Amino acid sequence: MVVQPEELARLDEVRSEKIIVNMGPQHPSTHGVFQMRVLLDGETVVDLEPVMGFMHRNHEKIGERNAWLMNMPYTDRLDYLAQMGNNFGYAITVEKLLGVEVPERAEYIRVIMAELNRIQSHMWSIGFLLNDLGAFFTPSLYCIEEREMILDLFEMVAGSRLMVNYFRFGGVAHDLPEEFLPLAKKLVYERLPRAIEELDRFLTTNEIVQVRTKGIGVLSAEQAINLSTSGHMLRASGVKWDLRRNDPYSIYDRFDFEIPVLYGGDIYDRYYIRILEMWQSLRILQQALEQIPEGEVLAGQKKWSIRVPKGEAYGHVENPRGELGFYVVSDGGSNPYRYHVRSGAFINLTALSHMAKGYKVADLIGILGSIDIVLGEVDR
Repeated sequence: MVVQPEELARLDEVRSEKIIVNMGPQHPSTHGVFQMRVLLDGETVVDLEPVMGFMHRNHEKIGERNAWLMNMPYTDRLDYLAQMGNNFGYAITVEKLLGVEVPERAEYIRVIMAELNRIQSHMWSIGFLLNDLGAFFTPSLYCIEEREMILDLFEMVAGSRLMVNYFRFGGVAHDLPEEFLPLAKKLVYERLPRAIEELDRFLTTNEIVQVRTKGIGVLSAEQAINLSTSGHMLRASGVKWDLRRNDPYSIYDRFDFEIPVLYGGDIYDRYYIRILEMWQSLRILQQALEQIPEGEVLAGQKKWSIRVPKGEAYGHVENPRGELGFYVVSDGGSNPYRYHVRSGAFINLTALSHMAKGYKVADLIGILGSIDIVLGEVDR
């Protein structure tokens, strides 16, 4: 049916009833097993309740049963697009209790892995946000192609592309193979800058992208802070906060890089902040690849079972989806007495209803996509 202009003018007089629509838990727009209970007035979102927990795996309780080192591959299963970052966060937390000093070369390797991880994760996020906006698979396949190049490097050092299990307490599991640095430099200096520039050129000023994203799903700076969001959610809402600068860990204080910040708080800014952050990750990578020293990559000997001194510690890293934190308590035994995960994706998701109210149901898909959740970390 084609609606004529004179009929459109009378739509304000149409009386409608509110209805509840359940999107998910199995729905292509929900990025996994996740449900949105949406109260609609016509096509306008009046209220929204996020329903989580469908992928609850008892992660934290099992983490208290595992030996300390057994939890390292277990962290890979949280956010499987930020596997190196997950290892990083758990390692520096336990190292606070162990009091171990990480060798210089291992510190550089850790930063290189974390920043490569950030770029491949942001590539994936941008590609699939475009999927959510209706550009099915063409942008995402271009992004995935670049991501695969980085996963080649992960496989080279860890023997695995996704579940890397690469970090150890006091360093990393293996030194870099000879082929790693030449290939990494080629990616960082040539291929990745070209790919990021291409994404920026085709997407950032695209008229359809702008119409679907600008001024939609707005989260103010005050809301972002009060809801305890982190990562791109904060920085796209005008809050200049990044743990690599505000609470530096590892050797991030040695590198020259900036923290991008945008002030719109909408889908567009949550997309574009990732482009800007990839450029900054390249700056860090270029410095780290040039400065990496020779030497050991692990303090002490390899041990499969360790006992951690009594105490408690909290460590956190700036992961692609915000602050990932680990809180551990040791009673001096061979496994954690308490093992708790602070999930950036979970806390960012709690802002969804605030971002969705007043917008159309079609916008809701893009709003959720711009939060960029991974359900493995949300539900745990």
